[in-house]
Amino acid sequence: MLNVTLIVLCAGNSTRFEHKTKKQWIRIANEPLWLNVTKRLASFSSFDKVIVASHENELNYMKNFTDDFIFVKGGETRQKSILNCLEFVDTKYVMISDVARACIPKSVIEELLKEKETADCIVPALNVTDTVVYETNTINRDNVKLIQTPQLSNTQILKNALNTPIEFTDESSAIKNINGTIKYIQGSLESKKLTLGNELNDLPCLKNPSNNFFNGTGFDIHAFQDDKEMFLGGVKLPYEYGFKAHSDGDVLIHSVIDALLGAIGAGDIGEFFPDTDDKYKGIDSKILLDYIVAFIYNVGYEIVNIDVTIIAQKPKINPFKNEIKNSMAKLLKIEKQFVNIKATTAEKMGFIGRAEGVAVQSVATVKYYNWKTK
Repeated sequence: MLNVTLIVLCAGNSTRFEHKTKKQWIRIANEPLWLNVTKRLASFSSFDKVIVASHENELNYMKNFTDDFIFVKGGETRQKSILNCLEFVDTKYVMISDVARACIPKSVIEELLKEKETADCIVPALNVTDTVVYETNTINRDNVKLIQTPQLSNTQILKNALNTPIEFTDESSAIKNINGTIKYIQGSLESKKLTLGNELNDLPCLKNPSNNFFNGTGFDIHAFQDDKEMFLGGVKLPYEYGFKAHSDGDVLIHSVIDALLGAIGAGDIGEFFPDTDDKYKGIDSKILLDYIVAFIYNVGYEIVNIDVTIIAQKPKINPFKNEIKNSMAKLLKIEKQFVNIKATTAEKMGFIGRAEGVAVQSVATVKYYNWKTK
């Protein structure tokens, strides 16, 4: 038994990443970066466990991709994410890597594992070849190293080292702080860190995102309720009745949300905004759609278009179609021409035909965010 757990940290907010999507979700062919990197590292050896630290908002979505890894909610900092993951580690050693180092070569992993018993923390590092100035003083570059990940640590010693309010940027700094032993091995230029996004062209192991398109459908239906404001597609309509619902009842937005979630394989509106949760009682559905649109872009997609069919005996939709199109285009962050609104009646048949409510059917199309062209 190897007696080593692999942890891949993917819980960051990518605040410095200059792209519309988060770095861990850019697509490598059809795989998000976090999955591509984790599978690649896991293939280099027979790790006892593989743990992925996920942003809280993306945890359930990540679980849709594979059952091969343990998914753990990350923390507000890198260190807190590590501590959360360490609760699931029962091996003597733990190897921790960052998803931002996407192209780590197998040789580095093999060397780390070979040296695991020689120090409390084994660290890949690069020597500095340029002149180094600290503040205004030139210092000996031979005394400077560029520290990389992954780092392999004795699990218990790392837990002890992180049991402090001090925040460390890597495991070796924490272990050194309690006088643990550190051993440096040769790092690799291939382990370049993806930070701002302009490094993408310097990471040859990353394939272009695929050109696939994805469709999803959504359907919602709501009965009328007297003495309630009516909202449709984010537009307030001039009627003295609205929709019976836990939220404001915007049946069109609810349908579009389900279509978008279907297109990216993320479940349905109830999984994100359960009607058993009082914080969503009476909520403006535009707020819900704003959240879903941000989520879609964060996890690596762009919205291409939506096509909506409103089925209503009343109220009349045609006078408001253009306003609804403008509203939905703004909410979805796409051009108006990519929003299509259709309206039909139920020919006086059934629940809708008796003018008791409205139904909406939606189709959404999305594609991967193409980081190669940005």
